[in-house]
Amino acid sequence: MRGLYVHVPFCVKKCSYCDFYSVPAQNGLVDLYIQALMVECHSYLGLSFDTLYVGGGTPSLLGADNLIRLIDGLHHAFDLSDLVEATVEVNPESATVRLLEAAKASGINRISVGVQSLSQQELEKVGRVHTAVQAIEVVGRAKKLGFRTVSADLMIGLPGQKWEMLRASLEALISLGIDHLSLYCLSLEHGTPLALDPPADLPSDDMQADLFDRASQFLDRHAFVHYEISNFALGGHECLHNLNYWRGGEYLGLGPAAASHLGGRRFRNRSDLHAYFDTPAHFVEDVEELKIKDKAAEEAMLRLRLLSEGLNPNDLVKRFGQENVNGLVGRLNEMARVGDLLFDGLSYRLAPSKVLTSNWIFTRVLFD
Repeated sequence: MRGLYVHVPFCVKKCSYCDFYSVPAQNGLVDLYIQALMVECHSYLGLSFDTLYVGGGTPSLLGADNLIRLIDGLHHAFDLSDLVEATVEVNPESATVRLLEAAKASGINRISVGVQSLSQQELEKVGRVHTAVQAIEVVGRAKKLGFRTVSADLMIGLPGQKWEMLRASLEALISLGIDHLSLYCLSLEHGTPLALDPPADLPSDDMQADLFDRASQFLDRHAFVHYEISNFALGGHECLHNLNYWRGGEYLGLGPAAASHLGGRRFRNRSDLHAYFDTPAHFVEDVEELKIKDKAAEEAMLRLRLLSEGLNPNDLVKRFGQENVNGLVGRLNEMARVGDLLFDGLSYRLAPSKVLTSNWIFTRVLFD
């Protein structure tokens, strides 16, 4: 499987916790961005893809007409005849009826809504520009339009957040018929306003972990499968584009700051929109040729994120050869021996108690 990712680097306002690359959506920039993106597309002319993900930033700021231009341009540059999933991220304040209708008409079958919280107080504390009412309206609208999957992002550990507030958000989204939920723990990213001036009522790491555990149990009771560290889905609504990432598949990223993994190479576009306008077809930096042992370890780490699927070492042997995975399997066995991983004789999985503290386990997988 191969995925196509398009980064839309525009936001109305940067949230206080966000360190993703984005710029204000000013007059004229969107049109220039679409033009540059089409030039970059044609530098990869003819590639075929199974999934499409338009993320950001705030892709819904493109508006209906520019979203149609974007999707049409991608179809002209690439073979998308076998596309099984096409996602666009939207924020409630800019996801108009017309935009959602244009997305549906363009073949988008999955909508991801940046809800973050349905508590107005929580939204305001981190600088979100939409209201809880707008978020509810957009989710309901997307469901009525018949998208195959409607997903929502929620944040855990927002300033002042209590379980009652988080549960209310979960209950409301489930009542609206949501198919997929991504739950992200708030982190203080270097240089962000939230990190420079943390609020006094920010939940501690232990409080975050408790909130996440309660949310996970709540979703389990409502038939959502915790299929990846931060992601929950009803059966058949897992995000195929992201599953391709976690299974070590190939993907192409277009637009400023987008990352790619093609032909054994990993590379990234520079995070500079205005420079992108000048040279969109030659904007790559950080090119890395992947060695076989490093690729095997990276794939093992990514597959361990898949909590229900896990990592089958025999798959690694078939792909990379026994000699290239012996050391890795030795590390996995040691982590299973001390209880950091579970091994049922077929696959390794993260121990449930290690899901939210898995970064150091992943580091051990990657490095001998």
